[in-house]
Amino acid sequence: MQRKSPWLDSIVLVFLIVTAVAMMIPYLWMVVSSFKSNMDIMSGQGSFFPNHPTLEGYFTVFEDAPFVKWMWNSAISAVIITIITLFTSALAGYVFAKHQFKGKRILFILILATMMIPFQVIMIPTYLITARLGLIDHLAAIILPNLVSSYGVFLAKQFIEDIPQDLLDAARIDGAGELRLMIRIIAPLILPMLSALGIFTFMNAWNNYLWPLIVLNDTDHMTVPLALVYFNGTHVVNYNVVMSAAVLITLPVMIVFLIFQKQFIKGLTMTGMK
Repeated sequence: MQRKSPWLDSIVLVFLIVTAVAMMIPYLWMVVSSFKSNMDIMSGQGSFFPNHPTLEGYFTVFEDAPFVKWMWNSAISAVIITIITLFTSALAGYVFAKHQFKGKRILFILILATMMIPFQVIMIPTYLITARLGLIDHLAAIILPNLVSSYGVFLAKQFIEDIPQDLLDAARIDGAGELRLMIRIIAPLILPMLSALGIFTFMNAWNNYLWPLIVLNDTDHMTVPLALVYFNGTHVVNYNVVMSAAVLITLPVMIVFLIFQKQFIKGLTMTGMK
């Protein structure tokens, strides 16, 4: 076997470090700016880090707006969307992977085709349906359209196909029904995939901005991404307040990722793409 050159590994390592630092600079700037005064940020002068750190931006976030209520709205909607999406994806993936029925291939192709359609294309008909159901200005308006994920169905199918059929047949011989089969056999085996899909789904639901902006007008029902618009003034922008809100918005996502990072990485590496 040909030995790898040590200098090549060093070049790759330096490149990865530089790339990681470049990607982290905007987030670092966001955090340090949240501890600056608005005058320091707008002046564009001074050091990268705050000379006189202040919590003024964070106090304003909680004093001038129902930010805790918005965090609660985002948490409730993101958790519900994540749980139901995992359930529907696992169930549909199992059916497509291990069951045979007429039109299965065509139906699966149609589901995959929806992955190619931008949300902006179906935004207007989705809004009209939501309005007809009387869900405007309710959290259900952002929950119901996101309970099924074509990508989740595809990911679950690819993963469940790797489960030996003999294992499922043996469980059926022992008297296990389809529900027990899903709970006791399949769910533990696809747990890494569910963790990865759960993090993706939670992040997308938490950071969703466009759709809540369209269907939520009542301040009490707003989600945290809309807070960035709320804190933008008509003529003057309080950048320190916006940066403080942005830090608070990204914090839950970072915590979820740090807790489930091992399952997330394992799920990405174990998922078979056939």
